[in-house]
Amino acid sequence: MIVTLIVLCEVAFWVLLAAGLALRYLARKPGMGAAVLLCEPLLEVVLLVVTAVDLKNGAQPDWKHGLAAVYIGFTVGLGHSTISWVDARVAHRFAGGPPPVKPPKYGRARAVHEWRVAARWTVAAVTALALLQAAVWYVGGDGDVSSLRSWQQTMLFVLGLNLVIALSYTLFPKREPAGR
Repeated sequence: MIVTLIVLCEVAFWVLLAAGLALRYLARKPGMGAAVLLCEPLLEVVLLVVTAVDLKNGAQPDWKHGLAAVYIGFTVGLGHSTISWVDARVAHRFAGGPPPVKPPKYGRARAVHEWRVAARWTVAAVTALALLQAAVWYVGGDGDVSSLRSWQQTMLFVLGLNLVIALSYTLFPKREPAGR
């Protein structure tokens, strides 16, 4: 049931995003479009509540509960930037907006960009880690929480990987070609 709900939340995310942007740019109703986009966080609240109720009703914590926490973490950390990314492209394509800004390719500007990306991933990972830890405490010592701990290790790996990538752009900045 949890995996089905995660899939439904993901589909609903994109449906709400498309509906909100269609209202904003095609129907020329930016207020209604914003209202639809503000419904996005409700999806995560529903997923969180259903996951907690499932655990409360005696379900053994497994990979599905961990996946729910990770999904919520990713939405918290990366949802806004995803919406902004899509919004810029839809505005350009359908509403005569300016072309989307491309990330810098070289030097310090690229390093700063990578640190911003790493910050978003850090928020995602820390949110997921906190939800996973809350689930571990919620289940208590009676249940097997090894799958939740495994997800925590995965999130620490994701966090570390993003920090290493950002650090690599800082220590070894890509230089602009000489002919430019």
